[in-house]
Amino acid sequence: MPTVRDRVLDAYETLLIDHGGASVTLDAVVAAAGVSKGGLLYHFASKEALATGLLDRLRERSAADAEAIRNAPDGAVAYYVRTSAPGGASPGGLTRTYLAVLRLADSTTTGQAVRDALAKVDADGYAALLDELGDPVLAWLAQLVGDGLYLRTLTGTPMPPDMTVDDLLDRMRQYAPRRQ
Repeated sequence: MPTVRDRVLDAYETLLIDHGGASVTLDAVVAAAGVSKGGLLYHFASKEALATGLLDRLRERSAADAEAIRNAPDGAVAYYVRTSAPGGASPGGLTRTYLAVLRLADSTTTGQAVRDALAKVDADGYAALLDELGDPVLAWLAQLVGDGLYLRTLTGTPMPPDMTVDDLLDRMRQYAPRRQ
């Protein structure tokens, strides 16, 4: 069963994704989470503290995902590309948290902290890809492919007809084989 803190953060994520940062209030989070105002304020004393809590969650989930990338049986590139493709969200909630945090990026009060957290997520993924590939250019190219697929996921744009993620990975492996 999720803790009150997790329920609050889950509700905050949903509200951010559905309505954007400017329209989310503490009262809306209380209602969506099904907690008392005191329960919310015990964990997050302000809207800024709530945003900080979400950024902490993003960093935690990013670190766990980077570990999953490194330990993926099919390799880091395959994991990164598959979880970036439409329908392939990362386990552990990173994709959802990342999307919610994106909705905070233009905030004047939390904007820089959000950009810093997103840069950390990017660095975690890149480092895991670099561990496998050993070449910074190939690691960055693999990350860009994953980022492009992730953008398609966010916008609902499908893969090109008659192409699958496996087709993409097969071609990528020709140019970026796993280090032994």
